Amino acid sequence: MSSSFTDGLNGFVPQLGRSVSIAQAALLLGVSRRTVYNHIKSGRLSTLRTAGGSQRVLVASLQQQSSTGADAGWPQRPAMV
Repeated sequence: MSSSFTDGLNGFVPQLGRSVSIAQAALLLGVSRRTVYNHIKSGRLSTLRTAGGSQRVLVASLQQQSSTGADAGWPQRPAMV
């Protein structure tokens, strides 16, 4: 797993499966839930629907976006001091 997922989380390494909730995706990327929804709509993030109708973000698309960083239009998080 990329170290970018632990930035700002004080060393916490989340246990990730195949997908995460919208809120978890926002936390991992350091953006708002609205930004996650916008990137889903634009096709930058891939999702799936659960049997109950919830939308979940695929971890593979999160990893792809976090590796491209600012080149994909993601805001840069300030360094933790």
